[in-house]
Amino acid sequence: MGKENQVSDMQIDDQKSNSDHANPKFSINVLQLLKSAQMQHGLRHGDYTRYRRYCTARLRRLYKSLKFTHGRGKYTRRSITESTVTEVRFLHLILYTAERAWSHAMEKRQLPDGPNARQRIYLIGRLRKAVKWATLFSQLCAIKGDSKTSLEAEAYASYMKGTLLFEQDQNWDTALKLFKSSRAVYEELGKYGDLENQVLCRERVEELEPSIRYCLHKIGASNSLTPELLHMEGPALDLFRAKLEAVMAEARSQQAASMTEFHWLGHRFPISNAKTRVSILKAQDLEKDLHGPAADSLPAEKKLAIFDKIFTAYHEARSSIRNDLVTAGSAGNMKDDLNGLDKAVSAVLGERTIERNQLLIRIAKSKLTKQEKNEKATKPEELVRLYDLLLQNVADLSDLVSSGRDRKPEEVSFTEECALKSLAFRAERCFYLAKSYSLAGKRTEAYALYSRARSLADDALQKLQASSNNDQTLIKELKMLYNDCRSNSCIEHATVIMEAEKAPENLSQKISNISLAGAHKKVETSLIRKLDVYESAVGASNVKSVPRIEAFPPAFQTIPRNPIVLDIAYNFVDFPSLENRMKKDKKGFISRLWR
Repeated sequence: MGKENQVSDMQIDDQKSNSDHANPKFSINVLQLLKSAQMQHGLRHGDYTRYRRYCTARLRRLYKSLKFTHGRGKYTRRSITESTVTEVRFLHLILYTAERAWSHAMEKRQLPDGPNARQRIYLIGRLRKAVKWATLFSQLCAIKGDSKTSLEAEAYASYMKGTLLFEQDQNWDTALKLFKSSRAVYEELGKYGDLENQVLCRERVEELEPSIRYCLHKIGASNSLTPELLHMEGPALDLFRAKLEAVMAEARSQQAASMTEFHWLGHRFPISNAKTRVSILKAQDLEKDLHGPAADSLPAEKKLAIFDKIFTAYHEARSSIRNDLVTAGSAGNMKDDLNGLDKAVSAVLGERTIERNQLLIRIAKSKLTKQEKNEKATKPEELVRLYDLLLQNVADLSDLVSSGRDRKPEEVSFTEECALKSLAFRAERCFYLAKSYSLAGKRTEAYALYSRARSLADDALQKLQASSNNDQTLIKELKMLYNDCRSNSCIEHATVIMEAEKAPENLSQKISNISLAGAHKKVETSLIRKLDVYESAVGASNVKSVPRIEAFPPAFQTIPRNPIVLDIAYNFVDFPSLENRMKKDKKGFISRLWR
């Protein structure tokens, strides 16, 4: 009996192995495959058109390599079923078809003014196509794929279904369940595999989190909807950001109804245009992100992006104000209010421009001292240029604030602050100009500029401490600048003394290298031909070749000569007789007598 049982077990094992060879299980790292394709073909920069074209080209290559085309002349559709999937590339066909439909929908979502009614219908239709192909992919992977592939395909299909419901603004409970199930799968998959797989799964979980919070907010189970979610990145968040932008725009329009005045330096300017109110509110909301408690954790690139949005919002507000000025006509009080509001908005825009340029200077300073891989080091000349822009911005802002007739004490103190900032920026500019001269080897100029920057920093520090404005950050920066100028001027002074001590030795060494002629084929102009030029006798410091007194041996020169005719062979040539060729004269008898 035992032997019979062993034989039967062996037969069962053989049948299983034969069935495994007949129906092999395919393995696909779905998330890793999609992330690699998305990042390499457009979605790193949000270019869905490029990614859609890549999916189309990829599908064309797959159809051709699999010989699974749909006929040459007449289109004959060939469906993909369980029996069709004989290799893993058939599963790739379905996956990239779903991705193409999804990227086409997201492309429509990214239109400048948003999709209109007709485009929105098309967008939802493309998302339905994506859901259809993702569902088919999940079903076939459950049969033809291994357990990990099946699980990833199921999470992908759940995400696509949730995205469709998210766009349709309906069935928030179902969308929440789908997003949560997708997140649970990626959380589990992130615990295993290699490090790259764990990082990708963790990123996908973070991308799904805002969508879950938004669904909870729509259901009413949570009030955790915050504007900070707009600054998160990832292709999975683009649809969410569009939704959140629409919600926040609606909230701003409701809040704008209660906003009647704009406050600036003790002035109150009435705002009658609703579009102006919405633009100013949008800019103020973005300013809270820059000056809020979470501002320090934001990277510099995101802060620059927020500044760009603030500038756009304030420019829209100014455009609306100037359109109102055109239509105001001869109403004197209304024109005065609009002119004052335009001046206030322009002044706030100037302040944000100064803040942005200061941020650029901080970024440049960090690259000046600490260099990272694949990053170009900042030159002092670039900081000089940035400080030139900053000085121009401060001057423009000061002129704008002091342009009115009746100036309030707030405006006078603001102008004084601008003057102090301008003095501090001049000291910084002089410091980096001295640093550029120092790097060029011009020690005397660098020493003079360091001394000038030190006196400017000292002057600004004294005026700042005497004024009512106690900007501790600016005072700290000026003290550091003062100490840096003092130390660098001492270094330049010591370097000049050392160079003066070594000058005779260096000069004698260079003179000893001077030769009459050089072995180089390409020699500079010799010293004897530069007697009328004020230059060093031993050559410039940036010239590597040894100076030459004169080229030796001298080069050949062409000189004019008179022509010489010397025909020595003429007297020694025996010329042939030509008598036979000469014409003979016919003479008579009488002519012979007279010879």
